Amino acid sequence: MSGGVRFENVSVAYGGTTVLDSLGLTVEPGEVMALLGPSGSGKTTALRAVAGFVRPDSGRVFIGDRDITDLPPHRRGIGMVVQQYALFPHMRVEDNVAFGLRARKAPKGEIRGRVAEALEMTGMGAFARRYPRELSGGQQQRVAIARALAIRPGVLLLDEPLSALDAQLRSGMLGELARLHRELPEVSILYVTHDQVEALTLADRIAVMDKARLQDVGTPQELYRAPRTEFTASFVGNANLLPVTVGSGTVSLAGTELRIPTGGAARGASATLCIRPHLVGLGAGPNSLGGTVAEVQWRGATHRLYVDVGGHRVMADLRESRTPPAAGESVELHFASEDAVLLAGGVTDG
Repeated sequence: MSGGVRFENVSVAYGGTTVLDSLGLTVEPGEVMALLGPSGSGKTTALRAVAGFVRPDSGRVFIGDRDITDLPPHRRGIGMVVQQYALFPHMRVEDNVAFGLRARKAPKGEIRGRVAEALEMTGMGAFARRYPRELSGGQQQRVAIARALAIRPGVLLLDEPLSALDAQLRSGMLGELARLHRELPEVSILYVTHDQVEALTLADRIAVMDKARLQDVGTPQELYRAPRTEFTASFVGNANLLPVTVGSGTVSLAGTELRIPTGGAARGASATLCIRPHLVGLGAGPNSLGGTVAEVQWRGATHRLYVDVGGHRVMADLRESRTPPAAGESVELHFASEDAVLLAGGVTDG
């Protein structure tokens, strides 16, 4: 079966509550697509609809050109890794990895070869005879991935696969997943996460979800540098979202005129100015804003300043090597026009 996944207006409801609303999305063959969003956004439901564990109330799901909406999970040709890995504790690693192949009644000689190949690919070749209880969390995760890869799926589904790992292991496994994708360029990966770092690091494109609906989709660079919605701006990285009034080639924030490309925004309209904290500088410069430091947080490589500007809280990240101003001190902030994005509509509550 050829790779790639297509959702055609897929909706799912539980007890009258819509948990996935008219999802239309295409994952190209060989692409890593991250479904990013908070709990309850619909991302895991979308994944389970591809796996066959959820039946859509309406819409269709395709893998390649094949409509799989009505197929049972074992006939879909997908591999899946869930949050807790779901390894069989009474089986050795090699038998866990062989499970899907045996269920498909693959020849014994082929099973041995594919198990060895999958374990080597995930760096677990030396652990074939161990039981899951004898492995670390990171090693168990590698075994779960090896089991999913052993059936040579066209589509690999990953449901929060790193959530049970500590920060150091998570970082290492992100690198391993990226390496695996380079070695398996024909496999499409649908990766569910609420962690923006995972999505930005691994995905070719990110589908941002909230309140059961697809809110935005694009490359990590597109969504970070030029978000199209307030939700995307706030969920994909940190952002200052400031209410402004549109002028002629300018916007007004708390009585200060700022020179910002306004595009087709109507003069006098309310809009939202989006600026990433690391693009806000300390001191006088273009597009200066005066304010009072409300709080200073040390974050290792940076200090984050929270500055009150006319009743609005503005974040600015300074390199740690620079001594930050103290709380209560008056400061000026500045940013370049090209570093700001104007979003239509005012800042919404929540």
